[in-house]
Amino acid sequence: MGTLVVAFKAVAPLFLAIFAGMVFSRTKSASEDWVDVLNKYALRIGLPALVIASLMRIEPGSGYMRLIIVNSVYFVVSMLLAFPIAHFLKLQIQAKQALFLILSYGNVAYLGIPVLRNAYGEAAVPVAGIISSVYIFWLLTIGITLIELSGKNNFSFRQLIVHQFRNPLMLSVFSGLFIVFFNLKLPEVITDTIQLFAGSVTAVVLFSLGIFLGLHRRGSLKDWSTALAWSVVIMLVLPFLFYLAVRNSGMDAMQFKATILESAMPLGLTPYALAVQYKLETSLVARIVVLSTLLSMVIIPFWMVVLG
Repeated sequence: MGTLVVAFKAVAPLFLAIFAGMVFSRTKSASEDWVDVLNKYALRIGLPALVIASLMRIEPGSGYMRLIIVNSVYFVVSMLLAFPIAHFLKLQIQAKQALFLILSYGNVAYLGIPVLRNAYGEAAVPVAGIISSVYIFWLLTIGITLIELSGKNNFSFRQLIVHQFRNPLMLSVFSGLFIVFFNLKLPEVITDTIQLFAGSVTAVVLFSLGIFLGLHRRGSLKDWSTALAWSVVIMLVLPFLFYLAVRNSGMDAMQFKATILESAMPLGLTPYALAVQYKLETSLVARIVVLSTLLSMVIIPFWMVVLG
């Protein structure tokens, strides 16, 4: 019962934020322009601040290399599964591009960090920060490269590299690691400012998601069945295979539990923001975010019980 309460306390506010966005859109207090503006704020300011704030909790020389390798392999393999799955299902290019996001990037930051904190205490936060940074790094390197390669005939690797090294999310990962590596102590006013922006991003993206859902058709039973199928894949099937593969990997108990729980998180809000930016099956991605987040109230406690 305790694990169910933990999951409910972590997930319920997310749905209230989504519902608030839907109310604003239905009452015409917010337009579709809001979605673009709010997502840009999240990708360029809020999420970078959250990444830096999480990484700043890490103590240098804490022995996270195995954690980084294991989560990197899982992320990359999950993303590359889009190729055989898209071929088998005969999906169009945009759907395959969306799969790069759907299969790999769970809500490891917005939801994963508070869930791990509630479940295992403050000691889990640095581990969650490392995992979040690993996911973000590969999403913005391999993930964006695959999306760009799949969708453009005039792809320029040089332009992609230049663009990515100007990307606030990528810069936040490097900035956070720089602070950790050199054990820098930032002035309190700076850290408080970073925390202020970091605390805003979850509500902003969820509110944006609610506006998007409120402005678009609710979808048929088939649409939601498709979202349910993908939710089961990303929260149960892939994490279960991952669990079997790494249970004897030698990670300590905290790192192992955090790794599996993060892999079982519902679809992340960053993929939704990127789907809006690249116009990739946005309705499907939005439905998966909503449905998988709802299912997480049951699936997260299930994984907590399995992990002990």
